[in-house]
Amino acid sequence: MKPLIIQMLKIFILLTVTIMILGFSISQYVEQHAQKYIITSDSSVQADAVLVLGAYVHPDGRVSDMLNDRLSLAQELYEKKKSDKIIVSGDHGQEDYDEVNAMKLFLKDKNIPPSNIFMDHAGFNTYESIYRARDIFHAKKIIIVTQRYHLSRAIFIARELGMEAYGIASDPREYDAVQMRNYKLREFAARNKDFFLAKFIQPKPTFLGDTIPVSGDGSITDDHK
Repeated sequence: MKPLIIQMLKIFILLTVTIMILGFSISQYVEQHAQKYIITSDSSVQADAVLVLGAYVHPDGRVSDMLNDRLSLAQELYEKKKSDKIIVSGDHGQEDYDEVNAMKLFLKDKNIPPSNIFMDHAGFNTYESIYRARDIFHAKKIIIVTQRYHLSRAIFIARELGMEAYGIASDPREYDAVQMRNYKLREFAARNKDFFLAKFIQPKPTFLGDTIPVSGDGSITDDHK
């Protein structure tokens, strides 16, 4: 093998190892930073709002198992008076796919008043959901609800954006092993991406718009996108 090719191969291997070490270090930093803010539903923490991050909704409007578990935990927190406001944030960027109305319907069916449920129709990803919770809904102190694999990143983003954020993991069951492996691989990449977004860049989300403080009536969000 020619010396130039050997040298290039060494440089490539060195860069690959360096990137991998950096990636794992960032992922661990995000995890450790958020760890002390992960609480349980029995904690004494109360908040301006419970923020439920969106997940897949079936074509017939049924929420997926993961989303069901997030919403069920939000209902529990509401009943335990951790907050009397719930923000459901998800993807409603297309007419034929609507996470937030499915989430609100789920909570309404659990006898939570529509006025206490705020829909964020433009929560296209975790960073944007949290940014909009701060700037659109004026929530300063939040309890974030999502699965454990996703929770540290969400808390990290919120804290970097200046919010007093806590998180509770919604994992009452085992999920599909292959699906979870894929989610965790994607989460590793997302932690690295959002580390730089939240800590250094802090770009505005895809949409902002009129403010809708959680101190008001959530029914107004029925007509907002």
